[in-house]
This record gives sequence, C-alpha cells and structure tokens, in this order.
Amino acid sequence: MKRIEPNLLLAVTTAIPLALLIATASLFGAPGQLLKYVIIAVLVPAAFVPLNALMAKRMGTRRPPMIHPEAASTAVWASLFPALIILAAGVPVIFPGHDYGLLVIIAAVFFGGTVESAIKARQAG
Repeated sequence: MKRIEPNLLLAVTTAIPLALLIATASLFGAPGQLLKYVIIAVLVPAAFVPLNALMAKRMGTRRPPMIHPEAASTAVWASLFPALIILAAGVPVIFPGHDYGLLVIIAAVFFGGTVESAIKARQAG
C-alpha cells in the first residue's frame, strides 16, 4: 500500500469540519437553512478550484501544494484550515438563531483551497 498523500489527507480533514459547521449552523442557526448551506458547501469549492487556477494562469503565478516535503512546517500551517473551521462550527452553538451563510462560504473557500492543493500534488506526481 502506498503512502497517503498529505494534501489529500488535508482536504479530507477539512471536509469533515465543514460538514460539522453545516450541521451546527442548520441546527442552531435560523430555521430552514440546511439546503442553502449544503448548496453553498458544494458550489463554492466547485467554482473556486477552476476559477482560482484560471486566475493563477492569467497572472502567471505558480504556487506549490500547501504541504510539501522541502518545508516540514507547511503541514503545521496547513492544519490551521480544519482547526479554524472547527472553531467556526462552535459559533452557531454560542450565538444561536442567526443566518450563518457567510461563515459557510468562508469555510467552503478554505475547503476549496485544500482541494486545489490536493489536485496540484496529484498532478506533480
């Protein structure tokens, strides 16, 4: 069995807190928002990944994947993405009754960044 790619593992570990955020936002937030949050969580990363690649190509920049072996500290810094989303999942519990669509959008962009990193790592070999 091959070693698990760290960028793919980062994307998976970011998706789980995103699901937790959707659950807490729909349970403790404004009623009837579950479908909106799920649609946001699916569409934002699906749009972010190709549009971010397009913008990077137009600007002529090339970023490596978030986690790469040349700099071991990148794994620690990349772990902030799921940690911040976990903290964001606690916000609806503390402040119930509000619409947390913007919070879900921000978390979905974080998730899209980790998915893009996993795709770049896969393409790099």
